[in-house]
Amino acid sequence: MSADKIQSNTILGKWTEEKLDTLLRQSWSIDDIGGRIDFLSARFTYSKYSDGTLIGDAATPEVFVINLKEIDCFTYLDYVEAMTLSRSFAEFRENLRNVRYRSGILSFENRNHFFTDWREVNADIVEDVTASLAGERGIQIEKTLNVKEDGTHFLNGIPPVKRQLTYIPSRILNDGLMEKLKTGDFVGIYSEEQGLDVSHVGIITIEDNIRYLRHASSAEEYRKVIDQDLKDYLLNKPGIIVLRPKE
Repeated sequence: MSADKIQSNTILGKWTEEKLDTLLRQSWSIDDIGGRIDFLSARFTYSKYSDGTLIGDAATPEVFVINLKEIDCFTYLDYVEAMTLSRSFAEFRENLRNVRYRSGILSFENRNHFFTDWREVNADIVEDVTASLAGERGIQIEKTLNVKEDGTHFLNGIPPVKRQLTYIPSRILNDGLMEKLKTGDFVGIYSEEQGLDVSHVGIITIEDNIRYLRHASSAEEYRKVIDQDLKDYLLNKPGIIVLRPKE
């Protein structure tokens, strides 16, 4: 689909295209991709959380949305990863379409709806390192994504897909394993609910050798992008899936 035929909706909030051009040029002075993700994601700390900002479903035509004023945990990763690959706002628009949609084709069916869709659709830019980090302590499970326990779908119009998953249980995340997590890693909080791979996503950042989860929190006391101590956040959470951006 050519650019002039794409229905789009752009809300930049405090940003302008010129400011984003400057930011993206600055980010390319950072050679390490993890450092670039850290730099860019930090620019959106305290941004307002809002879900449902994307437009499109089985009965509604998909709209190409850029909303930097209000984000959820998943669109936050979309925007940061697309910015990491870009040197200008024009490149960001193009890269966002390729990050968010299979083959860059704008449609609800082609949109990445699940965290592990990234490893299937965006294998050229991220890799699933969960199993290599966990070793024999990782838990492997097959799930049919998008099918609830009662047989209905989470998302109408999206076909169910069987997927082999490995996750690292929170109970084994000792200091040695924590140290294997790198700045810029994308982390999904494993979901025990049938039909889902993860319940939430965020980005690993490191300060004073402490791992933090930088994420768009939906918790009532936050409702914004924040950094939280990863160990504390994972208390009473089942575990994590880790996707690592490629250099």
